[in-house]
Amino acid sequence: MKIRMHDTTTSQVAKRLTALRESAGVSALGRVLTLVIVTDDAGIEAALGAANAASLEHPCRIVVLALGDPLAPTRLDAEIRVGGDAGASDVVVLWCQGEDAVADEPLVSGLLLPDAPIVVWWPGEPPAEPATTALGRLAHRRITDSATCRDAKETLQRLAAGLHDGDTDLAWTRLTLWRSQVAAILDNLDLADVRSVTVDGAPDSPSTLLLAAWLTWGLDRPVTIAHSKAGHGIRAVRLRGPEGDVVLSRSQSEVARLYQQGRPVQRISLPRRSDQDCLAEELRRLDPDEVYGDVLRVGLPRTDLAPVDASDR
Repeated sequence: MKIRMHDTTTSQVAKRLTALRESAGVSALGRVLTLVIVTDDAGIEAALGAANAASLEHPCRIVVLALGDPLAPTRLDAEIRVGGDAGASDVVVLWCQGEDAVADEPLVSGLLLPDAPIVVWWPGEPPAEPATTALGRLAHRRITDSATCRDAKETLQRLAAGLHDGDTDLAWTRLTLWRSQVAAILDNLDLADVRSVTVDGAPDSPSTLLLAAWLTWGLDRPVTIAHSKAGHGIRAVRLRGPEGDVVLSRSQSEVARLYQQGRPVQRISLPRRSDQDCLAEELRRLDPDEVYGDVLRVGLPRTDLAPVDASDR
């Protein structure tokens, strides 16, 4: 069910939610958090698709701020979605323009669930320092996505400079399966024999840079970033040792191959993760991600971010 409200206020929206709860049994009970999404009109449905699917695991209230033209006449329109249109959540979409086209606390304060954690997600261009924004100061967790930015290197360095406990990035969350598989490989190697590491990925992929920074931080070894000209995301991790290279490689399929000297090739499930998968993972844990923090603060500055052409290796 969708209820549209034109030229309204957040106070009126909150009252309508209360009336729905009393008359139609729409309940906030069982909601474990409030998820605030800051986007524009074009990004609403994609973000809500991921959030509604994630809400099946984490029932929540979703508040979407669709920021419009700040120079237009001040106006606030809203839509309340409940039932089948809202997953396991209730959804409030706020279209804001004019003086209201600012992601500020007064816009959402009346819609937050009492005594529940607050998560803020910027699915598009993130603010320079998420924790110091008006909504970032309210949030227990702040989620950005550097994959939506034009310059992955500059964005990660900017996020590192403004990092606070509770910050995370979906480009990092997309690495969970890669990190798990690479860690399992390293468990079966003598780390003293690992001479160098190469991470091969797309030139516009912040996940490639983060994986290289994670390996730099964890192994204290030189890591080379190789950029192939085709495909998306991460394609391979190569560990060089005295008895030959160990390579974990994935092309366009969801199956990776592990190549080791003198052993049969192993096929390993390594699917590409959707925004829904990554968002659901982030909503499972609201404590600081200390590893992500160390990778940004320590690993990234020590990583040579200047890529080489994979064809020259």
